[in-house]
Parts: sequence; structure tokens; C-alpha cells
Amino acid sequence: MEYVLLGNNPEIQKIRRMIKTLSKTVFHVLIVGETGTGKEVVARLLHASSPRKKGKFVKVNCAALPLTLLESELFGYEKGAFTGAVSFKPGKFEIASDGVIFLDEIGDMPPLLQAKLLQVVQSGEFARLGSTRDIKVNTWIIAATNHNLKEDMKHGLFREDLYYRLSMITIEIPPLRERKEDIPLLTDYFIKKHQGTLKLKGEFQLDAELRNLFQAYHWPGNVRELSSIILRLMAGDEPEGVKEEIIRNMKADEVEWPEGIIAVPEEVVKAPKEIQGEEVSIKPLMELRAEALREIEHRVIRYALEASGWNKRKASRMLKISYKTLFYKMEELGIEKNRPKETLHSNTQI
Repeated sequence: MEYVLLGNNPEIQKIRRMIKTLSKTVFHVLIVGETGTGKEVVARLLHASSPRKKGKFVKVNCAALPLTLLESELFGYEKGAFTGAVSFKPGKFEIASDGVIFLDEIGDMPPLLQAKLLQVVQSGEFARLGSTRDIKVNTWIIAATNHNLKEDMKHGLFREDLYYRLSMITIEIPPLRERKEDIPLLTDYFIKKHQGTLKLKGEFQLDAELRNLFQAYHWPGNVRELSSIILRLMAGDEPEGVKEEIIRNMKADEVEWPEGIIAVPEEVVKAPKEIQGEEVSIKPLMELRAEALREIEHRVIRYALEASGWNKRKASRMLKISYKTLFYKMEELGIEKNRPKETLHSNTQI
């Protein structure tokens, strides 16, 4: 699998430079960033750029396993160490010796296990479960988290001594909403990548409205969410449905809506000195948002009805709503087969 860190954002360029430098060191690395920002990509690139690239890259998700299973996964066990241990099993630290162990979601590691990890970080030694003999390993530790570990330390959830051992070198990956200049580049990259995965022939294009919405969206799932949405669109998801979902997410998170979603009358966009002394009536923002959402629903429902030949059962399945709800929405929004496709707020004064 190919791992690339795309972007012209200064922070991303800085991380690429750090990867080249850090790959030649022996210091453990802590990668910090929100979910979906590409922490594993950075870890993989560190491994691929280092003299350890011929060694193994072993990933362990510290949030996915309970304490006992995580301990045996990391450090291994001897035959008979516990019920069900019918044979010897090496741990991930042994397997990754002379290579890299990637401890993903380190902030979710149980505090009891953090003490044993600290021993490995300090000395490179540990004992398998059921053994009294220490094993020496030469493993480069790259840890990653979406937690604020300094806050976790204040609440006794993460060991301070372990934090300072792991964070001698820290790489902070910015969220996608802070590097929106990279969205067009990433969008084109994922289109090309998923086109190969889905074995699609011909050119795939996103419409201008959707690309503009991508620039306005706050991307809570970051790069991973962008990749997922593009894959869904290329696999056949309706663009109007995706647009509605994005705007619904923005509304739920109280993110400012993009220009063009709400039509603003000319007198509102006048320069302040031009409207001084005039009475301008402006509706409350929440009311405007409600009207905008109604217009989006109107457009998407009518699109589904036309695409299905006004077969209401088929349209309700496309919209993932019940047949009864579709009838209610059509009546509420005034959608009729022979009625013109006027916008809801065409006669509305803000």
C-alpha cells in the first residue's frame, strides 16, 4: 500500500521535513492529531525513510483490546501462563525488534499497563507473561493519540514520566479545517486512488457546487472523512444526498453556512454607509437556517421523485425515509408533479 502525505500547507511541509530528519534518529516519536488526520501515514513514512525500513512495522491499537489481552499482545506469554495459553507466543515488541512498533491510540492504554511500557521505553527490556527472564529488544516506538495527554496527566489518566519519555520528539498534525488550501489537491488524489480501487473507466468529475461545499465544510472526520465521501460518490451515492448530509452536519455543529446557500436581498449587502438612515428588517439567523434546510429538502426530494419517475415507493427508498414520511414531506413542502421547480424562498423577504 502506498502512503503519501499530501499538502502545500506550511505545517504539512514542516512535517515532511521532520520525517526526513527524525528517521535517522533513535528517539521515540509521539504523533498528535485528531481522528482521521493521517497519524498512521506519518508513522509509516518515518519507518519507510529510516534505516529500519527492512525491519517490520507492527501496529497495535491500544484502544481496541482490554488490559489482559493488550498486555499479552504487546509482551507475549509462555506456555501455561494462563488458562488457554497452550503454547508460547512472542509479543509485538519482540516481533518489531530492529523495526518499528506503532502504538496507536496510546492515550487509551490502561494506566496499569503504562508502567510496564515505561520499563521498555527506558531499558528496552521486559518479561513475557508467565516468565521471570527479561528479553532485550531494539524497537523504535512511534506512538499516536487524539487525546490531550497533558490534560490526561492532570486527571491521573496518563503517567507523566511515560509522557516525557515518549514525547521527546512530537509531531502535531493539523486538522483538515486548518489547511483548506489542500482540499482540492486531496480531492483529486482520492478520485484517482478510488478510481483504481473501483476499476472505473472514464473521467469522474465533482460538480462545482460540491467542491465549494467541500471548502466550506469543517471536516470533523478530517482527511479520512474526505476520502470516504469521495469513495461513496464514486460508488454511486447521489451528490444531492451528500450535499444535504454535509449541510446537516454543519447545522448540527453550528458551523457558519457557506455563501450561496441563503439568498440575501440587495439592501442587506449594501455597504453600511449606503443603508444608514434606512430601515432594514433582517430575520433571525435560526429562522434563516430553518428556511435553508427546507429548501435543501425540497430540492433533494424533488430530485429523487424525478429520478424515480415519480414512483413514491422507489423515491422513499432512495431517500431512506418511510413511504408515509415522504407523503408528509411532499405535502409540507408543496411538492406536486406538475408544479414548477420554484425555490422555497423565491418570494421570501429576509
